[in-house]
This record gives sequence, structure tokens and C-alpha cells, in this order.
Amino acid sequence: MDRLLNRRSRTTKDRGQATLEYIGFIPILLLVALCGIQLGWTAYCVQQAQTAARTAARVEARKPEAGEAAGLAAIKASLRAGADIAISKPGDTVTATVTLTIKSVVPGMGDGSVTRTATMPNDDPEEP
Repeated sequence: MDRLLNRRSRTTKDRGQATLEYIGFIPILLLVALCGIQLGWTAYCVQQAQTAARTAARVEARKPEAGEAAGLAAIKASLRAGADIAISKPGDTVTATVTLTIKSVVPGMGDGSVTRTATMPNDDPEEP
């Protein structure tokens, strides 16, 4: 009986320790999860900027003055507000530069931005 009582007293001393350790580790797990989500969101925004730049340059090369609208149409609607598209026509090429704002999901981190550029040959160069 003494042995049974001694065994119980040992187990009751550590009771709840695993719960406290888990609760203390939860903020770290949440931060790691948010960083993973942020990394995925950043990669998605980079892909959207690249797609918009290629689309804007391609359309501008075929139909002058239509590239910016096509580039904006290629971006997801929720990202269009932070989008900036600049088109230039140096020589016989068309260059489109797209800048998107990347919203942060990790507390304490500021918003970032991504810039992508695409160049296409100009199918309709202006004659001098």
C-alpha cells in the first residue's frame, strides 16, 4: 500500500506539465505557420506580377494603348488596388513593368512590394 501511495504522489507532481509546455509552444507554432502562409502569399503575388507584365507587354505590342488595361485585367481583383503598370517602347520593343503591393499576414512586419518586367518585340513599330 505504501508503494501505491508513493507512486501516486510522484505522478501528481508532474500533472499538467505537458499542458503548460504545449501552451508555451503554441505562439511559436503560430508564428511558423504565419511565416509559411506569408511565403506562399508572396510567391503568389510574384506570379501575378509576372503574368500581368507579360500580358501588358504582349497586348501593347499588338494594340497600342491597350496594354495597361490588359495587364490590370490579368491581376486578381483583390490585388489590383495596389498595382502599378508602366509601359515603355524603347526602339522596336515594348517593356511593361508591374509593381504590386504585398500585404503582410505576420504581425509586426510591414507591407512589401514586388516588381516584375517583361519585354516583347513590337509588332507595330511607329514609322519615323
